[in-house]
Amino acid sequence: MAGGRIREKIRRSNLYTFACVRPHADVIEELGSLPDRPGFSRVVFCNQSDLHRRKPLRYRPNNISTTKYNVITFLPKGLFEQFRRAANIYFLLAAILSLTSVSPFGAVSMIAPLTIVVGLTMAKEAIEDWRRFIQDMNVNNRKVSIHIGGGVFVDRTWQKVRVGDVVKVKKDQFFPADLLLLSSSYDDGICYVETMNLDGETNLKVKRALEVTLSLDEDTTFKDFRARIRCEDPNPNLYTFVGNLEYERQIYPIDPSQILLRDSKLRNTPHVYGVVIFTGHDSKVMQNATESPSKRSKIEKKMDYIIYILFSVLVFISLVSSVGFSARTKYEMPNWWYLRPPDSKGLYDPSRPALSGLFHLVTALILYGYLIPISLYVSIEFVKFLQAIFIDQDIQMYDEESGTPAQARTSNLNEELGQVDTILSDKTGTLTCNQMDFLKCSIAGVAYGKRSSEVELAAAKQMARDLEEQESRMSDTDGAFRRSEIELETITTPKCGNDHKPAIKGFSFEDDRLMGGNWLNEPNVDIMLLYFRILAVCHTAIPEQNEQSGGFTYEAESPDEAAFLVAAREFGFEFCKRTQSTVVVRERYPNFGRPVEREYKILNLLDFTSKRKRMSVIVRDEDGQILLFCKGADSIIFDRLSKNGRMYLDATTRHLNEYGDNGLRTLALAYKKLEESEYVAWNNEFQKAKSSIGGDRETTLERVSDMMERDLILVGATAVEDKLQKGVPECIDKLAQAGLKLWVLTGDKMETAINIGFSCSLLRQGMKQICISATNIDGTANDSKEAIKESISLQITNASQMIKLEKDPHAAFALIIDGKSLTYALEDDMKRQFLNLAVDCASVICCRVSPKQKALVTRLVKEGTGKTTLAIGDGANDVGMIQEADIGVGISGAEGMQAVMASDFAIAQFRFLEKLLLVHGHWCYKRIALMICYFFYKNIVFGLTLFYFEIFAGFSGQTIYDDWYSLSFNVILTSLPVISLGVFEQDVSSDVCLEFPALYQQGPKNLFFDWYRIFGWMGNGLYTSLIVFFLNITIFYNQAFRAGGQMADMSVVGTVMFTCIIWAVNAQIALIMSHFTWIQHLLVWGSIGMWYIFLLIYGALPSTISGNAHGILLEALAPAPIYWATTLLVTFACVLPYFAHIAFQRAFNPMDHHVIQEIKYYKKDIEDQGMWSRERSKAREKTKIGFTARVEAKIMQLRTKLQKKQSGAGSTYHSPRSPMS
Repeated sequence: MAGGRIREKIRRSNLYTFACVRPHADVIEELGSLPDRPGFSRVVFCNQSDLHRRKPLRYRPNNISTTKYNVITFLPKGLFEQFRRAANIYFLLAAILSLTSVSPFGAVSMIAPLTIVVGLTMAKEAIEDWRRFIQDMNVNNRKVSIHIGGGVFVDRTWQKVRVGDVVKVKKDQFFPADLLLLSSSYDDGICYVETMNLDGETNLKVKRALEVTLSLDEDTTFKDFRARIRCEDPNPNLYTFVGNLEYERQIYPIDPSQILLRDSKLRNTPHVYGVVIFTGHDSKVMQNATESPSKRSKIEKKMDYIIYILFSVLVFISLVSSVGFSARTKYEMPNWWYLRPPDSKGLYDPSRPALSGLFHLVTALILYGYLIPISLYVSIEFVKFLQAIFIDQDIQMYDEESGTPAQARTSNLNEELGQVDTILSDKTGTLTCNQMDFLKCSIAGVAYGKRSSEVELAAAKQMARDLEEQESRMSDTDGAFRRSEIELETITTPKCGNDHKPAIKGFSFEDDRLMGGNWLNEPNVDIMLLYFRILAVCHTAIPEQNEQSGGFTYEAESPDEAAFLVAAREFGFEFCKRTQSTVVVRERYPNFGRPVEREYKILNLLDFTSKRKRMSVIVRDEDGQILLFCKGADSIIFDRLSKNGRMYLDATTRHLNEYGDNGLRTLALAYKKLEESEYVAWNNEFQKAKSSIGGDRETTLERVSDMMERDLILVGATAVEDKLQKGVPECIDKLAQAGLKLWVLTGDKMETAINIGFSCSLLRQGMKQICISATNIDGTANDSKEAIKESISLQITNASQMIKLEKDPHAAFALIIDGKSLTYALEDDMKRQFLNLAVDCASVICCRVSPKQKALVTRLVKEGTGKTTLAIGDGANDVGMIQEADIGVGISGAEGMQAVMASDFAIAQFRFLEKLLLVHGHWCYKRIALMICYFFYKNIVFGLTLFYFEIFAGFSGQTIYDDWYSLSFNVILTSLPVISLGVFEQDVSSDVCLEFPALYQQGPKNLFFDWYRIFGWMGNGLYTSLIVFFLNITIFYNQAFRAGGQMADMSVVGTVMFTCIIWAVNAQIALIMSHFTWIQHLLVWGSIGMWYIFLLIYGALPSTISGNAHGILLEALAPAPIYWATTLLVTFACVLPYFAHIAFQRAFNPMDHHVIQEIKYYKKDIEDQGMWSRERSKAREKTKIGFTARVEAKIMQLRTKLQKKQSGAGSTYHSPRSPMS
């Protein structure tokens, strides 16, 4: 703990100038009194948790639950979920009616299928919810040390933590609840906290205990500790806290800097003590969570409408049957003496035909119930379960580093993966690793750094590949020119195998001109010396020495700052020590044997804020010279340069444009020498502003700071790379080519988000940025909310107008909005206007957003566009949007599992989203869509033949099929082929799905489950039922069936008709399938074989069981040639229209996958690579984001250069290196 020793002597609060001034004593009393109104009623008795065991001070426990059900609610809520499905309601009513005498079937045959279907579905729900429960228990059973009295701390589970408990949290542990920080292992009560699970940021935050509780730094000091906290009630705001601490008869105000929030993590601090304020679902992170919703896919919702249509058809044909039966009962039944009307139950009575018709209506509703397939839901559940297993076991979505596979946590939404329109993504931990590497720099107008960024390399590789595809169509000269252009755009990066230097975290710089002290041989050595010293001095970091190696690591407030310090160290300027008023830098020069330690006295520190966009430090060096070192956004620094400080402005600007285009984060560095008198006069003003009390204190400080940060001299610029997660740029590019829109919702500041936008190609040079920010508003802090709202509304209106007036068809717009502006933009009267603007932009980035705002934005997109949304994140701050979106994807393997626990699907890396959507999503959508359409088709075929026979038999209610035929139709004879369709069908292979991303748009456009296709399948079912019934009746009516001249009876005709249905529907599914495996062959043709086996076994049973079907196959059907001929004729007639349709479509109006299937079948992808490449290039949706957009812009630029070269006869073309657009 040598590093800890060093830092224990530092009072970090003295390093801050804007926010850490201790209020005067007369202000404490004023702040100590909280508003006496609702919202500020919470009272916490510290170290007296027993008082909170009973009302009115009894608060919520600390255990959490993300499950949908519990033991009490599972049965009622589960049954409610099942009977939200229209078909289940119908079958429930049918099951009830089957208990009466009007039912044509036995009660068991109606109740048993419904019980099985509902039971299996609820069992699946129970298993999935049990997994969530286990994950919740893993969190609730984490351990933390709790004070139990007498200065003794013992380990207890999180769920036993109560309000008022004093807890001891150790390094790298999560905070179990929202705590008031009492003290830490450091003398001045500071601790470092990582809030990645809350706001997505991995840079450490500094929390500071109240001075009055610093003495509580040992276990024994809590023996007699008593205090009381009055504070705000539970609320979701992560960044505010209002309360006070009453301790030793004094009142002390509490602000957010003393609050440790649940699920944030203690870092680089041995331990802290805190008292529990909010527990469980009262904690701020859980207040930002929403209840686990019950999600249903759009296909499932649409399926309900199909059920309504079929139910309407069912009611209609039942009414026809009822009216027909009523008419026959009244006019013809009196002549049917053998029926002995009326019957004893009153089911048919010529004197009361209306009542008889009513009874028959119920009979018909049950009889034609096969139009509505009860087995559809259980088949879909089974298919989705198997699809989920395939997702879980996909080796290409397995992360070897963390050993984490993909996981479908619910199978209800598999097909929804294929219909996503908009992806809403977190940034930190999802898109980026939040690891900054110092890559390039510009010093005194000279660019240094030869290593290429990931964006640069990937874009050059993509561009080279795209241009090579065109070489076959252009001349060798032009091809040579393009190759030369590519070479101009590509910087060679040494391979790791040739680089024997060990990797340095935070430093990927390569340029011998600066390394090893060689910078001393460069021109402008004085400027270089200033550059390195600015890197080593202008920061707020703390050094921590490694006892073993003797080297230093740095605890910085941002990863950028840490990367600068590592770079300074590698250049020979090692920051090694900080005290409350000094910074020590160890400078190494090749000519000196030993390093030289230089001490800089810190006079003032002007912090970085999102509004200032810069930070400065004023120091006095060993020679007594006062210097101001400043680093910040280039636009801010350049505006503050003196006339003689712009010497390197043009060259630096050019370098910054190149760095930004290559996805790097840039800052400009400048300095200024101060005279003693000038500094003293300014410092007096500054100290006066610091000590002022009032609402305009911050504004005054900013104004005084701005006075000093003028007339600067430009030194150079830095370029660091925020390491994206592996494969992120390529994944985003592929998703963009698939036509998906990507929104980034992050808690980071706007500048960071914009830089990441460039890194992953959501933003690029030439793209017009629309920045909507409340900080753009002129005025004071007293501006009314109405004025701010009006200004934001005006910004949105102006931006929308600018897009409408844009004439360039290639123009791309990006919308960047901060959290404060978003608060107003999401209000009811403005959200539609904001959404319309966002939809018109190629990319949208929302910065500084709270978890609640993430959920609200997701809801706005989902409800406003009516299209499928997918939210992806890795932290607790993403739970709200994950639950709000149609599909929630959690990144597993990251710190904390809250996002995964709330998600529908879990993957280890963002890049796996590409295969999850473009392959599994595409397959699952088409499989489920085809499966449902086919299911309705085959049941319409079967159900309508019953209706036709009902008419043919005088509306008697007689069924032509044996009861066991009917029961086996959906359960045995047609269930397995349709399951194989839903599990194994592939229009194209997984590799082709990724090569042709535009295929994905078949899902969002709903090409396979629109009403045109649904009614088409219904029409096909109607046609097939007509052919099956009337062709069989025509063939067997008034005609000898066997050689002996016997006529076919009802059982024979029914069995032949049923055989034709089995052959027709299985032949139909064989025509649907594009991809056959042995399993599908076995199940499709095996189902037909199963029908004959069934007939053999059933016919062999005693006649008391088999009835008229006794021996029917061997004795009646098999010996009759007409049986086999009829089967083949009817089957051919049934499938002929569909066959003609697909043949015509493939020949004259093929869909994308038809073309690809034909190319693959004839192996043109191997024999004609040029054609295959051209087809691949066509299979991209037009996009303005991603590498593809950058490459296309660069190709346009190169073509322009080529035209200029060709038009300039006799002139030599010289191309300087230019940034990629």
